[in-house]
Amino acid sequence: MNDRNAEPSDAARWEAVEEATELLHEERFHEALRELGRVLRLDPQNGYAYYFLGIGLFEVGEIEPARDAYTACVKIAPAHMGARVALCHVLRILGDVRGAIREGMAALSRVPGDPDALHAVGLAYHARGDDGATRKYLEAFLETRPELEVALETEALLDSLGGASPPGTQEEDDDDDD
Repeated sequence: MNDRNAEPSDAARWEAVEEATELLHEERFHEALRELGRVLRLDPQNGYAYYFLGIGLFEVGEIEPARDAYTACVKIAPAHMGARVALCHVLRILGDVRGAIREGMAALSRVPGDPDALHAVGLAYHARGDDGATRKYLEAFLETRPELEVALETEALLDSLGGASPPGTQEEDDDDDD
């Protein structure tokens, strides 16, 4: 049975973007964008293609089109955490802090405690100037034990806020010596 109107399977949609993901991995962004355009012409409901299109567009500095690609992915696949977190970051970069917080909180409502979502929400609250919420989400992020580089960057951001030091910092450790 070969029904031309049948929806492609999830596996088929993933397979359709494999070449483009390799091109992205090789940092051949413009070639990847062309390949993803081809995939989307054949199947405009391929959420994976929109997600990777967002990545490629972001990498070449096309931030607003990246936002649109991530938004399309989230509409097609609302549970796609990568797209939702990326959309949070892109909205923050574009100055839509309210939208960034909304997308980040939607991600956290789907997967509470997700490290990437906690980080994205913390940065969005920082962009809004809400130090208390920034501290809350970034400290929760640090509790997930992220990679050293991002942990150090996050601790530096928290230190710049003033007030109580984040868990595990030198200042807190010095208090234990009393």
